[in-house]
Amino acid sequence: MNAPPGEHELDDLRTALEQEKAAHERTRNELALTELAYRLFVPSQFMKLMGANSILQARLGQHADQPLTVLFSDIRDFTTLSESMTQQENFRFLNSYLGEVGPIIERFGGFIDKFVGDGIMALFPGGSDDGLRAAIGMLRNLDSYNEGRQRARYYPLRIGVGLNSGITMLGTIGAQNRMETTVIGDTVNLASRLQTITRIYGAPLLISEHTLYGLADASRYSIRLIDRVRVKGKVHPQSVYEVFDADPDELREAKLRTQSLFGHAVACYHLRDIERARSLLQQCRDAGPTDSVVELYLERCERYLASGVHEGTGELDLIPEWREEFSIGVTEIDAQHRQLLEQIRRLSNCIRSGSHVEVNEVLDFLGRYVVRHFGDEEHLMRDSHYPFLEQHVHEHRTFQTYYLKLRDEIENGSSDPTYINFRIQLLLVDWLINHTTKTDRHLGCFLRNPAVLEPEPGFVH
Repeated sequence: MNAPPGEHELDDLRTALEQEKAAHERTRNELALTELAYRLFVPSQFMKLMGANSILQARLGQHADQPLTVLFSDIRDFTTLSESMTQQENFRFLNSYLGEVGPIIERFGGFIDKFVGDGIMALFPGGSDDGLRAAIGMLRNLDSYNEGRQRARYYPLRIGVGLNSGITMLGTIGAQNRMETTVIGDTVNLASRLQTITRIYGAPLLISEHTLYGLADASRYSIRLIDRVRVKGKVHPQSVYEVFDADPDELREAKLRTQSLFGHAVACYHLRDIERARSLLQQCRDAGPTDSVVELYLERCERYLASGVHEGTGELDLIPEWREEFSIGVTEIDAQHRQLLEQIRRLSNCIRSGSHVEVNEVLDFLGRYVVRHFGDEEHLMRDSHYPFLEQHVHEHRTFQTYYLKLRDEIENGSSDPTYINFRIQLLLVDWLINHTTKTDRHLGCFLRNPAVLEPEPGFVH
C-alpha cells in the first residue's frame, strides 16, 4: 500500500528536526563542558563577587569593590628544593603540595585566585576569621604532610603566610584578545609584603592590624605584635602581628608565658629604651630559647649599642599632627577626625606629664566623642546607601573595644607611662589614621561620587 501524498516529506522533516535537536543538545553539552573547563582557570567565586553568573559574561574592564581578606603564601627556599629535582619531579611535588592546600582554603570559605610558581594568592569574602583559620589550618596540615616527606626521605617544607583585610577592587585586565581576572590595591600589596617578611622574622604567619581588627574575637587566637613597618604608598607605618597558634606546643606556650614581657620589650625598643629592652628580651629568651623574633630584637639591640643605628619606624616618640594626607574630602568627617587626633595627642602629653586629672578629663571626652562621631558617620552611610556600612560598623565597634581596654590599663595604673604611650600609638593613633586613610577614604570617594561604585549593567556589588 502506497503512503499518502506528502508522508515522505513529513518523515524527512521529522528526521531533520531530530537531527537539529541532537545537534543543539551536543552544543549545550559542549558549552557546559567548556564552562566547567573555564572554572578550572577562572574561579566561579571570583565571577560571582563581580556579580557575574558565568564566564561568558566577562568583559574587559569590568570591576567591583568587595571587602576581602587576602592570603599570600609561598614555600621557603623553593629554589634550592627545585634544583635537586627533575622538571617532572618539580611539577609532581608542587601539585602534591597544592592539592593539600586547596581543600583547606575552600573549607574556610576561600578560594585560590592565582598560583604563582610555588606561591598562592587566596581570597576570603567571608571575613578575617575565615582567612586566619585557613592559614592556621595550612600550617598545622604541613606538620602531617612533612611526616610523609620524612618517611620518603625528603626535606621538610616550610611556608610563610601573610594576611591583610580591606575593601579590594576585583576586575578584568588585559587586551581585547587576552585578559585575566585580578585583584588590585593596598589590601593586596600589604598582604604580599607581609608574606615576604615572614622570612625576616622566622615567623610562619603574619597578619596586619586590619585583619586583627576584623576578627570577631581576637582573644581566640595566640597573637602578639612583633613590629611596625613602613610600606610604600602609605602615609603611616603599619603594625605587624604574629599568629602562633600553629607553633610547636613548647614554643607556643613559651610565647604565651612571655607575652607581656615581650610586649614591653618591643615598646622599649621602639621608644629607644634599649638597655631595658635588652633586659626584658633576655628574660624572654630564657623562657623560649627558640623564639626567632626575640633573637632578632636582641640582635637589633646589640647593633644599636654598637653603632647607634635604630631599626624602627622612628615616629613613636611623638603623636603625629593632622596632615592633609589624612583628609577624605568630606568636611564634617575630616573635622571630627582632626578633633579626635588632637585629643589623642593631648592624652599622650598628659600621660607623659603625669597630669592624672587631665588624663581623666580627656578619657571622658574621648569616650563621648567617639560615640557621637561614629553615630554621625554611620547615619551618613545609611542615608547615602553606602554598600559597606556593615564593615565600617564592625571597625567602629572594634575601636571602642580597644579604647575601653586601654582606658582600663590607664586607670588601673598597671603599666608605666612609656608602655602606655606605646599602646596609645598602637590602639588609638594607628587605628584612626589607617581607618581614615583606608576605609573612610573609600567612603569619602563614594559620598563625593556614588557613580564610582556603581556596577555595569547586569553586575551587582
